[in-house]
Amino acid sequence: MVVIGAGIVGAVCAVEILRTGRSVTLLNPHPAAGPEATSYGNAGWLSSHSILPPSGPGMWKQIPALLTDPDGPLAVRWGYLPRALPWLSRFLHAGGTPDRVARTAHALRQLLRDAPALHARLAADAGVPHLVARRGLLHVYPSREGFEADAPGWRLRAQEGIAFETLEGGDLRAQEPDLLPAYRFGVRVDEAGHCADPGSYLAALLAHAQTLGARWVTGEATGLRIEAGRLVAVRTGQGDLPCDAAVIAAGAYSKALARDAGDRVWLDTERGYHAMLDVRAGPGAPPPGPRTSTMVMDRKLIVHQMAHGLRVAGQVEIAGLQAEPDWRRARILLRHLLDLYPALPRAPLEEGARLWMGRRPSTSDGLPCIGPASSSADVVHAYGHGHVGLGSSARTGRLVAQLLDGRTPEIDLAPFSPQRWRR
Repeated sequence: MVVIGAGIVGAVCAVEILRTGRSVTLLNPHPAAGPEATSYGNAGWLSSHSILPPSGPGMWKQIPALLTDPDGPLAVRWGYLPRALPWLSRFLHAGGTPDRVARTAHALRQLLRDAPALHARLAADAGVPHLVARRGLLHVYPSREGFEADAPGWRLRAQEGIAFETLEGGDLRAQEPDLLPAYRFGVRVDEAGHCADPGSYLAALLAHAQTLGARWVTGEATGLRIEAGRLVAVRTGQGDLPCDAAVIAAGAYSKALARDAGDRVWLDTERGYHAMLDVRAGPGAPPPGPRTSTMVMDRKLIVHQMAHGLRVAGQVEIAGLQAEPDWRRARILLRHLLDLYPALPRAPLEEGARLWMGRRPSTSDGLPCIGPASSSADVVHAYGHGHVGLGSSARTGRLVAQLLDGRTPEIDLAPFSPQRWRR
């Protein structure tokens, strides 16, 4: 069988399918685990509590202010807006009522539950246990008022069994001494974890898959050859690749393949950016910056001490798949980082920052597509994980392997059905 796409979801799918005794060919247009992979530049969060959809009730009222803030977390390329409007309207509708948000949160909780433990097992099997840790994650606000404005989301998390601790004033300062003092309120989620280097983790998983017997083919899937309801081959630029089953795990590039498999899915890309600084620790001291991987809630960004530097990640840019990166978005993140942590040295550190852009595969309702295709049960969808691709990849791989092995999936897949937009 063929796994189309070798990002984090495709890599985990390959490993889990190989555990069932099936042969696997990994098909990817780029070399393994290169910077082209969205997984490569992930913020590193294994956030089993990231269960809220990207849109929420009343969000449409915030759109004008977000779009007119030049340093804000959301940008739209105006030339792409006409093409994006149908997706954007469904995006806002999906989070338009508390009931819809609660249903999405419940579904995502089932997918994300135990994500750090599942990834710890995968990392150990791949020989890189040091890359995955469960030491909690932190959300910070300028004040309690910001937290209270987000109270419905935190209540939903509590209802789904997620425990968290609030930190205020000196308690937050003791935990995060380098954080800008204007931030006086925090929420710590101890069940969550992080990955110290998503690119190296992805490379290790792909190498592990090949050790288990996976075959690697560099090429682009251009379609599926389905005859009488059975998959015969994956079409590529180099010719047909014969197979009896396939997984569509091509991230933001999955839409055309899904259509070939008989399903129209509302998938687009929320382009994200990161900036990396080579921050060194002094003798006997931690490096300046966060002690715990931190989401700064009012600026919608994550700051994370990686194995090879300090990463700030975030931004949502609606611009499609083909537009060139707008590196101003990454430099905005860098400016925020230097403002948030005054202890960080400036030039020449800032001049040596490494910038990156990736393409989050995002559905209009915030739920990935996981399940059999309409044209053939030999084809399984596994993409559209949006902002939770790293964390949710572990269970997604298990679910795909269970489907292909004829077993009952370990969670209800109805909310993730690729056919749900027909209802």
